[in-house]
Amino acid sequence: MIISIYNTILYQPLFNLLVFFYNLAPANDLGIAILFLTIVVKIILFPFFTQSIKAQKALAEIQPKVDELNKKFKDQKEKLGKELMELYKREKVNPFSSCLPLIIQLPFLIAVFQVFRNGLTNGSLNILYPFVNNPETINTISLGIINLAEKSVILAILAGIAQFWQTKMIMSKKVMKTKSNSMAGNMNKQMVYVMPVITIFIGSSLPAGLTLYWLLTTVFSGLQQLLIFRKPKNLANNG
Repeated sequence: MIISIYNTILYQPLFNLLVFFYNLAPANDLGIAILFLTIVVKIILFPFFTQSIKAQKALAEIQPKVDELNKKFKDQKEKLGKELMELYKREKVNPFSSCLPLIIQLPFLIAVFQVFRNGLTNGSLNILYPFVNNPETINTISLGIINLAEKSVILAILAGIAQFWQTKMIMSKKVMKTKSNSMAGNMNKQMVYVMPVITIFIGSSLPAGLTLYWLLTTVFSGLQQLLIFRKPKNLANNG
């Protein structure tokens, strides 16, 4: 039942949208179709991603204060917990507010993964809507050189570079320069370098079409972050 609902609400619409864009793309270039699909998904998830980024930025901004509390009450766990809650309340920051939007985006990523794994490799065109033209076959070669149905280390590396750019952007200079041994502080700093490595590792094992989607999503997310970070006053008010 759940799988059926998932296929009806997410998988089938995304697959049809990809084929629709494939039919419209110049020379039926699948890479261009993926670009259009990425833009549509980003528009749908725009409010959730914006909320997540604002929450992450707000948490990053108060990280030095969190580090000070960790150092001051390192041997008083109960007192530390209360002080942290007071800090979050005072700064109007919810430490868990950045998680929910990411969880909401996860089903979309899974659906897109299945679109490229099942739709492109097995040619599952029998689930197209009546108004979507059936191309009979999908040419997975993009720009005449990249087979988006196979793995691509180059695209994985580019996705890793984009991930590094996006992750580093969200870490404020204060957080990056904080000399703290707190778990949160260390995790924030390590994430800048660990996430790109994970991206390259995973991206190298996925169909290039999905890696391209990952790359484009990361780039668009980074651009969205730039727009959000240009308005620090609004960020502070909404954080």
